[in-house]
Amino acid sequence: MLVNMRIEKISSQSLILKNHLISENYYNTGESSIISTEIDHISTLYDCRVEIIDSNLNIVKDTYVIDEGKISVNPTVIQCFRQGNVTDYNREDNCIDYAVSISTENEEGTTFLGVLYIVIDLTDVELVVDDLMETLYMCSVICLLIGLVASYVFAGHVLQPFKTVGESIRHIAEGNLEDELPQQGYKETAEIEEPFHRLLSRLKQLEESRQEFVSNVSHELKTPITSIKVLADSLLLQEDLPAELYREFMTDIVAEIDRENEIITDLLAMVKLDKNNVPLNIDKINMNNMIELILKRLRPIAAKQNIELVFESFRPVIADVDEVKMTMAITNLVENAIKYNVLDGWVRVSLNADHKYMYITVADSGIGIPQESQTMIFERFYRVDKARSRETGGTGLGLSITRNIIVMHNGDVKLHSRENEGTTFTVRIPLNYVKQ
Repeated sequence: MLVNMRIEKISSQSLILKNHLISENYYNTGESSIISTEIDHISTLYDCRVEIIDSNLNIVKDTYVIDEGKISVNPTVIQCFRQGNVTDYNREDNCIDYAVSISTENEEGTTFLGVLYIVIDLTDVELVVDDLMETLYMCSVICLLIGLVASYVFAGHVLQPFKTVGESIRHIAEGNLEDELPQQGYKETAEIEEPFHRLLSRLKQLEESRQEFVSNVSHELKTPITSIKVLADSLLLQEDLPAELYREFMTDIVAEIDRENEIITDLLAMVKLDKNNVPLNIDKINMNNMIELILKRLRPIAAKQNIELVFESFRPVIADVDEVKMTMAITNLVENAIKYNVLDGWVRVSLNADHKYMYITVADSGIGIPQESQTMIFERFYRVDKARSRETGGTGLGLSITRNIIVMHNGDVKLHSRENEGTTFTVRIPLNYVKQ
């Protein structure tokens, strides 16, 4: 680019000198103060060598003097004689050879007068370029260093909130669940903090549930054992007991053992259902037949309280379910409806379906569930009326097991109840099972 600029400038200057050579009739007179001044100006300004050559290739004027009066054999000059103006950039010598043909026009035609030959040394241009490149290099290095420092400072500023959050998470991961993530006030960390707070809240709930579960299990398992020990001690401390009293004590002991066995059985079932890899033996099951068989088994229990057990089927329903587990879930719902009912009450079980889901409803005329207890009714060991639950043999695990089974089938269960007005459980399960 600098070379082109130098060529353009020397071209304009040479055009002016050419016109002066013609106008001053320099080739005939050989002397002109204007020409001398112009040549010296060009030579000094561009640090170049200027030669004026006539039509016989004689060097008339040479700013270096050494070639004046000699014949020019310069290839650029000879090429200009033959072809006209020539511009040649010699990269090896780092110079520009510029030759301008000088001629006049008259009635007789074109008269060739000679050649204006200029050799331009580009050493200064090279030095300028070198200085410019060096300056550019230094600027680049400085900018790079500034950029690295700025990046380091900026990265430290940006990453600091993440480091703080990371340290807090590691501290919480060590078991300090009571700690919380510090509020950084940054949009970037807020996207991490919000879901982590939800996760932490869930972990706290699980930890509380675990502790409560261990406490409940210990209590539930200990209660029948305590009763058995009391009854056994009573038998040992008393001599010559009547056979009737002995039989009564043994009957109570057997009842407590059965209760202990029921609790352990439910616990084992629940633990199995809690495992994520618990297998489901899915098959296409006729739900109408399944429910009818369940109700057939439970009718003797309902008959003891004179409870009417009704099945209402709206259409034949075939669904993909695990027959054993689904039987357990529906049995728990119907059995609870019978246990917590009133004398001469009723339990209605209905089955319906649409193109996607089947719907099982278990409604009763029983004592109902208080509003404040409805959100906890599916929790493990939770019992609305503990005294009555013990009378009926409940362990507080049935509804928790039922919900787990329904969820395993990608379904859900809803509760609607009012005290002394009855309870309704509505189960919705996909007809076609898709493994999640």
